[in-house]
Amino acid sequence: MVAQAQTSANGTTGGGAGIRSVDGHVEEGSDPAMAGATSIFDEMTLHDGSIRPAYDTLARWLNAIPKDLLATRSREAEALFRRIGITFAVYGEADSTERLIPFDVIPRILGAKEWDLLRRGLEQRVRAINEYLRDVYGRREVLRAGIVPDDLVFQNPVFRPEMNGQKVPHNIYVHIAGIDIVRVDPETFYVLEDNARTPSGVSYMLENREIMMRLFPELFARHRVAPVENYPDELLATLKSVAPDSASGDPTVVLLTPGVYNSAYYEHSFLADKLGVELVEGRDLFVKGGLVYMRTTQGPKRVDVIYRRVDDDFLDPLSFRADSALGVAGLMSAYQAGNVTLANAVGTGIADDKAIYSYMPDIVKFYLGEEPILKNVPTWRCREPDHLAYVLDHLEELVVKEVHGSGGYGMLIGPAADKAQIASFRTKLKLNPKGFIAQPTLALSTCPTCVDVGIAPRHVDLRPFVLTGRDKIRIVPGGLTRVALKAGSLVVNSSQGGGTKDTWVLEESSASGARRSVLEQIQGPTSEQVQRSAFGVQRQSF
Repeated sequence: MVAQAQTSANGTTGGGAGIRSVDGHVEEGSDPAMAGATSIFDEMTLHDGSIRPAYDTLARWLNAIPKDLLATRSREAEALFRRIGITFAVYGEADSTERLIPFDVIPRILGAKEWDLLRRGLEQRVRAINEYLRDVYGRREVLRAGIVPDDLVFQNPVFRPEMNGQKVPHNIYVHIAGIDIVRVDPETFYVLEDNARTPSGVSYMLENREIMMRLFPELFARHRVAPVENYPDELLATLKSVAPDSASGDPTVVLLTPGVYNSAYYEHSFLADKLGVELVEGRDLFVKGGLVYMRTTQGPKRVDVIYRRVDDDFLDPLSFRADSALGVAGLMSAYQAGNVTLANAVGTGIADDKAIYSYMPDIVKFYLGEEPILKNVPTWRCREPDHLAYVLDHLEELVVKEVHGSGGYGMLIGPAADKAQIASFRTKLKLNPKGFIAQPTLALSTCPTCVDVGIAPRHVDLRPFVLTGRDKIRIVPGGLTRVALKAGSLVVNSSQGGGTKDTWVLEESSASGARRSVLEQIQGPTSEQVQRSAFGVQRQSF
């Protein structure tokens, strides 16, 4: 995804002034495409130079450390990531060699009250998404009420008629959601995108924390950081809670991967290892008598829950693409019989494309009777003539996205585009207005980031992971912060040069002692355990 943002003419923000760099100076540069833009909210430093409370300890630590420490630790982190093989590949590129996703060693910090707001908003949004999916494939009251246009559902390529009237175990469609959040000021967060199909990136959230605890124990000791390492336990509990009623007392869970050539295979193998479940490919499973079985050395074993990282089209060659070698023949028949749970359910894409996104505030109100806690970015639907007319008249100011686009590709960022790019998009919009939406350019927040010349503000987003089980919704504090590493860049995607940060949620000072202390977090894994357990998965593409 692209984080829509504006930046000041010198490539920094109001919050960037006065931050001491690694080599003693503040980055200077220019961003002609964004010249004259409004000031940006920096999450550490306010415009008057004061430090926001959550960052006070970090700011004092940054001012006290040797000037070369961050650069040294950054090299150590890169060497460790390279040694343990945390890589990814980009589809469709001539040079498809595996890459590291850059890791920034300065953490992003959220206070307890800030996180509580996000947590409540995330829970609300995911509850509404699940209600919407249940309704769209069931009674369709949202369509009859005119909240969402019929054609956006029935003509949508990700709508799955096979799911019409289909009951899913415990009425949960989205068990794992990744909700992309951006921020524009101390109080305002926006949802930029909902990921309700097969959201990725959680392995980086976990690994970033391991690296930070290993490289900066003294910094951890000064903060009360909420733990994230319990995510695999929470995920496994969620998956087991949604097993079919016919499952045994201890349901069998597997993780279904497309295989070693998938760009996210490292995450698949990492999560299977952390969950303590089998990592399987389609050829490892078969259907017999309406049940799904896994081939094992001790004979067939029934499978109750499949955490699938395979897209709908490839899940079952008998129901979807007949040429798929990645899925399991007959899987949909077992699913429709209620004998296996797929997480996430088939057809969840109808809840997260960029056109449906624009209706989410109304969807929340319709199903929950509540005002949305988290805002949507204002969105022009180019399918509507008056919206299209406005977008065509203001292309230089807007961000235009393909309704079914992803990864930051196929977009127009008006303030950064040249005349030829704008003319090209104008033609595209006129030919296929239904395929696009447009949004304003947000003054997106920045965080201090370690760059070649020192410390400078860089634009960030946040992807928290929301787990919905039969018993409750679980969210580990934080998520994956993605950072646009180039000065003035709006792109946080790893495929386009973005990096990641560890996200720290500070616990209240009066929090009960039930949670592990920061010192215990630091002392938990030894260096050998970090290498052999947390990161001891074979090098794979991601």
